[in-house]
Amino acid sequence: MAIADDLKKTLTDPTPLYFAAGTADLAVQQAKKVPGLIEQLRAEAPARIEAVKNTDPKVVQEKAKEAQEAVTAKVAEVLGAIDPKKLGEAAQDLALRGVGVAAEYAVRAKETYDKVAEHGEQAVRAWRGELSEEIVDIAEVVEPEPAAEASAEAPAATSAEEKPAARKTTARKSTAKKTVAATPGDES
Repeated sequence: MAIADDLKKTLTDPTPLYFAAGTADLAVQQAKKVPGLIEQLRAEAPARIEAVKNTDPKVVQEKAKEAQEAVTAKVAEVLGAIDPKKLGEAAQDLALRGVGVAAEYAVRAKETYDKVAEHGEQAVRAWRGELSEEIVDIAEVVEPEPAAEASAEAPAATSAEEKPAARKTTARKSTAKKTVAATPGDES
């Protein structure tokens, strides 16, 4: 039963769908920035290409050689200072730190997931709201409001007819609810 309950909960949870909607919405927002970035690159490209053309290859080779010598010297210094006992302690310390960092990243990932899901839920609500507003606008164009037609008729006769009908409908619904509610409770 626990597996069935977990499966039911997983399949009815809308959070992953909201996360997907939020991701899609954020992707669209980022995609809207691309044309500006392309224009910026297009404007900067000639200057960068010219700077690369004017760079002397010998200067670049010298800087690369200096960097390689500095790295080699630093590695030799570090390897010479290694103590086997301290190395074991450092490995344990590093492993514990790694576990702590992993736990912290898991918490951050969950928080980010929740934020994106919340953004997705808001995006879905906005999409649904916009869609319903469009449907209402179309309906108003296609079909005039029924309130305008009802006001053209005699208002007193209409309101007098509606009130008793509403009372009867309400009485029927409440009676039906009482009957349904009384049936399951009568097991004594």
